[in-house]
Amino acid sequence: MNAIDGTGIIVEEPDWSRFLKTAAEKADAAEHWRRLTTEMRDREILSPANAHALLRLVITYVVHDRAAADAGKLGGVAKPKRGNPKSIARVSPHFTVMKESAAAAASIEAELGLAPRRRNGVAKVQRRVAKRTGADRFLKPVAK
Repeated sequence: MNAIDGTGIIVEEPDWSRFLKTAAEKADAAEHWRRLTTEMRDREILSPANAHALLRLVITYVVHDRAAADAGKLGGVAKPKRGNPKSIARVSPHFTVMKESAAAAASIEAELGLAPRRRNGVAKVQRRVAKRTGADRFLKPVAK
């Protein structure tokens, strides 16, 4: 796992080879991860509890890009099978995957507060800070 400066302590980057096959997709995933974790760190909303949602979001982005490329090459409509009189034109499965992954990404972005309309609804991660009182200067911790 690689650590993005300032984010790896909070959430480590996954091993993309567990989820993706091609080097190009792994590089794309790493770039998405870097962009998302950096933004979330800067907005103080990155926490370990977000790790799996971020993983799902990045994989959704990669799947969407793959399906968009296939739909662009093959078209949005699958042609009917030749020689079959009952066959009809249908929506391309690549187009369907692209559409569903876009909806899934939008949902995860909203959960994480990354969507522009949802940014104000996400609170900063609360960091636990030991409360200091005036008496702390005079008292020593007691061993348990």
